[in-house]
Amino acid sequence: MLKTIVFEKLKNAMREKDTLAKGVLTLVKAALDSAEKEKGAALSTEEEVAIVNREIKQTNQALEGAQKAKREDLIEKEEAKLVLLKSFLPAQLSEEEIVTTLTEAGITKGMNMGEAMKIAKPLLAGKTDGGTMSKVVKSLI
Repeated sequence: MLKTIVFEKLKNAMREKDTLAKGVLTLVKAALDSAEKEKGAALSTEEEVAIVNREIKQTNQALEGAQKAKREDLIEKEEAKLVLLKSFLPAQLSEEEIVTTLTEAGITKGMNMGEAMKIAKPLLAGKTDGGTMSKVVKSLI
């Protein structure tokens, strides 16, 4: 389970006095604990990955804000957070692999975007980020 891995890394970050990792891991652990408590049962791998993806999306937004403000100190911090968060995701597919998977699943030219995404989302959940998935789907339809 991802929660166990996060907790172990959190303990290591505390021992090593790595404040950035400690902060990020504490947030991830809290999000996982909260979702598990809300559900009333253990989270599935897909649900855990969705939570990590949500944290990555928020960090990307913070990174964009830091870049617009030209704050090098914040940019460096957010980029380090992204590296740490992405380490919890399963291996991501390349765009070529996504194209192959989606064409084999029946996504073709002229298809409605909504219909294509209904096929793509379950196939690619946790294997790619939403932006890349949307870009590839748009290029196929």
